[in-house]
Amino acid sequence: MRVALVYDLRDDYRALGFSEEAVAEFDSVETIDALAGALEALGCAPVRVGRGQALAARLVEGERYDLVFSIAEGVKGRSREAQVPALCELFDQPYLFSDPLTLAASLDKAVAKRLVRDAGVPTPAFAVAERSAAEVMNWDQFPAFVKPLAEGTGKGCEAGSLVHDVQELQAAVTRVIERYHQPALVERYLSGREFTVGIVGNGADARVLGVCEILLKAHAEANVYSLHNKELCEDLVTYARADDAEACLAGKRALEAYRALGCRDAARVDFRSDDHGEPYFLEANPIAGLNPWHSDLPILAAQNGIAFVALIGMILDAGLARYGLARPDRERARRTA
Repeated sequence: MRVALVYDLRDDYRALGFSEEAVAEFDSVETIDALAGALEALGCAPVRVGRGQALAARLVEGERYDLVFSIAEGVKGRSREAQVPALCELFDQPYLFSDPLTLAASLDKAVAKRLVRDAGVPTPAFAVAERSAAEVMNWDQFPAFVKPLAEGTGKGCEAGSLVHDVQELQAAVTRVIERYHQPALVERYLSGREFTVGIVGNGADARVLGVCEILLKAHAEANVYSLHNKELCEDLVTYARADDAEACLAGKRALEAYRALGCRDAARVDFRSDDHGEPYFLEANPIAGLNPWHSDLPILAAQNGIAFVALIGMILDAGLARYGLARPDRERARRTA
């Protein structure tokens, strides 16, 4: 089974002059090596394709794969994560993970919040400033948190994102709009515990792999799971397996959000609680990071006894099942049974 690996490599974009912040969502060579090794261990033949443009060129030339395994984030636009899946659908090429609609809706945090809220999952009060801070000057729920509308990996989340009055709100919103050239999301700040929830599967078979609590160490950037804290997570963050009542409620609500957004095969869903222990939906990550040692989904999977190769196998099996297919080793076992 030939599986195309599609990804945005940090080194490629550094060579093009991108800043360290601009490449933060992209992947390292060690991640791609680990994914290729896992696929080989699962009986597949990985083909390292690279960026979405490289996949497009190969598809135009007539090359096809049994499956595309894309973790490409894209570069421009609030629908950038949907570009590779849309390309696959254009060429009738089977692929893993969510479809273009889910990926576009999830990256736009306000759209995701509306969809999840309409499904009955609580999310903190929020507003969007499209062009200027003047659009949210009537906001009166402080403290509040300000971040870019369509970024990931903690980009734009920093100490100044937590605001306590209108003046701080104006400064934070202006910073986001000018720095990231996109709208700013303002939401009520929640002071309770922070969770990330790993989910694998589809429809009724989708299940929570585990709930992980994000605990910032004393010398970390305070109050926010920021880009700085994520990049230096080995030194600044403790990831703790959580299975108490509050964490389980976050897991239950994460599964509801996963289904409301139409996520497929796997995703990571983030929650934060208020000071009464009530978990609220923050955002969904349908293309979760897959570095075995650094990314939240593999970390929480390992906390629950699921090794990296097994995790990739679960994701692969979920995607293949949607197409009525199975891994080569499982298909052989089925035929000889």
